[in-house]
Amino acid sequence: MSVRRVVPNVQSKSLARSREFYGLLGFEEVMDHGWIVTLASPSRPAAQVSVMTGDRTAPVTPDMSVEVDDVDAAYAVVRASGAEIVHPLQDEEWGVRRFFVRDPDGRVVNVLGHL
Repeated sequence: MSVRRVVPNVQSKSLARSREFYGLLGFEEVMDHGWIVTLASPSRPAAQVSVMTGDRTAPVTPDMSVEVDDVDAAYAVVRASGAEIVHPLQDEEWGVRRFFVRDPDGRVVNVLGHL
């Protein structure tokens, strides 16, 4: 299993204002689902930030997303460790398979892979 990218998730009351603010820093929109917008650097597309009003299918808003090449393997390793699974492994309608886990300091990590 390897990490493909890591994206901070910033909770926002106004996606439009956040999009505008991060645009000042050179980010451009690469995804908009209405409740989450991902912005990326045009020169380094893997440099990203997501802003979200809340998570559409999970009980909490994650603090960061970690994309891995094998989300099922990541889930097995995390479960075997005894870490708290906050949101179960599932396929989402927008084309990802994911689960949430709580880190030792209480942050929620969205671990995902694209379908």
